[in-house]
Amino acid sequence: MDFWQSDELAAHREAARAWVEANVRPEWAEEQHRTGCHQTMALHALLARDGILAAGRPPEYGGSDVDPGFAGAVFDECKQRGLHFDGWATTTMVTYTIQHAGTEEQKREFLPAALRGDMMIALGYSEPDSGSDVAAAKTTAVRDGDGWVVNGQKMFTSTAQVSSHVFVLARTNPDVPKHKGLTLFLVPTDAPGFEIQPIHTLGGQVTNATFYTDVRVPDSARVGGVDEGWNVMRVALVYERGVASPQSVDQTLSEDLTVWAREARRPDGTPVLDDPLVAERIGRIRVDEEVSRLLGQWMNWHAAKGGVPGPEGSMRKLFWSEMAQRHYSDALDILGVEGVLAPEAPGAPAGGMFEHDFRAAVVTTVYGGTSEILRDIIAERRLGLPRHRPGG
Repeated sequence: MDFWQSDELAAHREAARAWVEANVRPEWAEEQHRTGCHQTMALHALLARDGILAAGRPPEYGGSDVDPGFAGAVFDECKQRGLHFDGWATTTMVTYTIQHAGTEEQKREFLPAALRGDMMIALGYSEPDSGSDVAAAKTTAVRDGDGWVVNGQKMFTSTAQVSSHVFVLARTNPDVPKHKGLTLFLVPTDAPGFEIQPIHTLGGQVTNATFYTDVRVPDSARVGGVDEGWNVMRVALVYERGVASPQSVDQTLSEDLTVWAREARRPDGTPVLDDPLVAERIGRIRVDEEVSRLLGQWMNWHAAKGGVPGPEGSMRKLFWSEMAQRHYSDALDILGVEGVLAPEAPGAPAGGMFEHDFRAAVVTTVYGGTSEILRDIIAERRLGLPRHRPGG
């Protein structure tokens, strides 16, 4: 991969800005912030209409002829306006997984449906008693004739309130080691027996608990082999942790801090940015942002070539999630007491964006795999270190 070009979206920015100006409503970002739902379905429909969701995907599975660079620039411009695409991010992860592990019939049914905006998929992995240890799932799927009956509960099923399906990890064999008795299913959210309850988070986003009571799905909803869900899950987790989604990590904090530090004044009347310690901290943030960007580009390049990245996905997720917490802590130090003013509070820098994003960063080392789990993966699969557990 050639890392020389620093801005591969530059050639498309003017057209992307024009698209955003013509289609994006300013109130959508405020609506996401107010409701805690980080997915605007009206915008999603427009992206699907113009083939932006399908850019770069195989034409036989619904891909469009839209340049992926233009699509990336559109998402980037939307992000600059404060918009999130969490539902599309999880849908992208699942469609890549289906592309690698699904049947040909599933690829031809589910991928085009997602790319034309008709199908949005939330992730149903974590449970109340297991958290990041997703292999300890207690939700069950029991075969019943030509289909399955699903019973159980999932936690942190973000954007399920606007999704058509949940990608559910269920136990199909209780008599084998926990990693060997799992299977994945696409469960429709309009199926009888499916329920959803909102959970309000520290970062302002509304996630969900989802409940499955005798939910019936056909065998065609099963992705991968029976009791082979962990192998499929490993593919899915690679994409969740590594492939740069439209909203995977904020890489503009250094720019936002620089703008503020140029305008804000110290007690002697000089710009805050004139303080060499402030300039150094912002510079370090910018370096980390560039490292995260390059790691994300490597993952996207690998995915575009048809490969499934290995522990590199865990490496990137570990890096940017811990980076985010460190950076926003630095940002509040630089901002001083004004930095803790909440959104819409009088005098809050950048409308309270820094305080909001500091809270949102708290959970980044938890979702998608905790830092402890990711370090284990890197140690074993990249460094070749042996497994060790106390008393083992």
